[in-house]
Amino acid sequence: MAAFDLDTIRHSSAHLMAQAIARLWPNEQVQFGVGPVIENGFYYDVEMDHKLTEEDLKAIEAEMKKIIKEKLPIERRVMEKEEAISFFKDQGQELKVELINSFDAGEEISCYQQGEFIDLCRGPHVDKTSDLPIAFKLLNVAGAYWRGDEKRQMLQRVYAACFKDKKQLKEHLHFIEEAKKRDHRKLGKELELFHFERVAPASPFFMPKGAMVYNQLVDFMRRVYREYGYDEVITPQVLDSDLWQTSGHYDHYKENMYFSNIDDREYAVKPMNCPCHMLMFAHYKYSYRDLPLRYADFGRLHRYEKAGAVAGLTRVRTFCQDDAHIFIEMDGIQAEIQKLMEMFFICYEHFGFKNIKVNLSTRPEKKAGDDATWDKAESALKQALEASGHEYSIKEGDGAFYGPKIDVEISDALNRYHQLGTIQLDFQLPERFNLKYTNKDGHESRPVVIHRALLGSLERFIGVYLEHVGGAFPFWLAPEQAVIVPVNNANHLEYAQKLYKELHDLSYRVRVDDRNESMGYKTRQIQKSKAPFMLVIGDKEMENDSVSIRSYGAKFATSISTSELKENFAELNKDLIPEALRKS
Repeated sequence: MAAFDLDTIRHSSAHLMAQAIARLWPNEQVQFGVGPVIENGFYYDVEMDHKLTEEDLKAIEAEMKKIIKEKLPIERRVMEKEEAISFFKDQGQELKVELINSFDAGEEISCYQQGEFIDLCRGPHVDKTSDLPIAFKLLNVAGAYWRGDEKRQMLQRVYAACFKDKKQLKEHLHFIEEAKKRDHRKLGKELELFHFERVAPASPFFMPKGAMVYNQLVDFMRRVYREYGYDEVITPQVLDSDLWQTSGHYDHYKENMYFSNIDDREYAVKPMNCPCHMLMFAHYKYSYRDLPLRYADFGRLHRYEKAGAVAGLTRVRTFCQDDAHIFIEMDGIQAEIQKLMEMFFICYEHFGFKNIKVNLSTRPEKKAGDDATWDKAESALKQALEASGHEYSIKEGDGAFYGPKIDVEISDALNRYHQLGTIQLDFQLPERFNLKYTNKDGHESRPVVIHRALLGSLERFIGVYLEHVGGAFPFWLAPEQAVIVPVNNANHLEYAQKLYKELHDLSYRVRVDDRNESMGYKTRQIQKSKAPFMLVIGDKEMENDSVSIRSYGAKFATSISTSELKENFAELNKDLIPEALRKS
């Protein structure tokens, strides 16, 4: 078999799948949308009355293997635009006709044919169907709006994994199974952390355990803030649209905002905190001695995300960020960025994220401000990153509309990268809000603003972290740190309740499981809850003032005194703040 690159194999396999679908449902007018290569495989969007099932996917796979054995040659055909429109219209492929109509005049229209099946495509493809390795697996069917427009028809998107050999495919399928086990939506439901309701799309409801984790993260950031000189502020939720006109968000971000008319004026629910912080700085007089001034804000934000883009906690319409804005002099940027990078790395490593990537995102096509200002901002960030000693990559055109940014990505337990932290340098908002401070010479100067989030959206962070730890939170963050289980309620419950009060008074999150169930049942349920510790109380424990302690995931329990238990818990709870930031 000739050597073909993986993208070519995947693209040809997408056509193979489309041909198999057309063969299996000959009496339906099956329309094909697009079938691109994606990471680890491909998908194809199809429109048909029949709703594809898991059994159908197996049948399609079998048909794909048959077509491979037919050794059909794959030939490229070139048509003029009008010829291609006429051809696909005769085939009843209106979606293809629409695509062709969107091409530039005079653009070459290429198609690829294998047997009876012909498809619109730029290519390249393998030479014949037998060149394709049988190393694919149809995974699932999802809904997808035609051309990503929620006002258009919903198509069926068939996803497939595809590799060069069966070994790679097997490894990937194992990865998918592990990812399913760790899916934060599944774990969120099982662990009673959060759920969603139809009345508030893409807006999570956090249950008591989930709210406990949420608030612990906020408290964690507050403890970090104290070490790095941040002051927390509180700002309004709904603000006059004039504010968003001044900030530039009305022109650059309006489609993602929620609006309402109040007293015959247009107001917007805030999608970010920065304009409020600009107003707060402008309200008072500051000198160079007051800078850097660091405002932190846990205000709730609302952004409109398309229905097809939302996904569990990782993309929602209402959320809170560990958001902050730093007002600083130009010559203080380098030192501040170095301090921020130190803070970021200390915190990410504390959460167990080891592989960390740093990216510098430069000016986007749709930007505010002139090129000279952008040159100065990008140069300042580059110098700060180089001085910090961290390796970084350039992401051309990926900056915010008001300035360049540093994005920090972390790798989770399954080696998937997620962008969490961001540092954005902004010369635009200080100009738009006419911000001033008195410099060392007694003259008015314009501050620079650094936008900064470390965890990012707390909702998204919880989703990412939940999958990273597989639902087994570390002791300091666990919503339920220990469950006390009396062997027999009649004999041991009173002692269990006494221990509960002692631990509760020390601010540990514990409960007594006094249900009238067997010890085996309780043990299984507590293990499923992923509580860090199960503490069993029986006759021996009462006599010795001890507990039988079993860690989550451990096969056996050990006996320790209650005083040793409290010492162990106190040591584990030191992780409320990273070791590098603890006071001696």
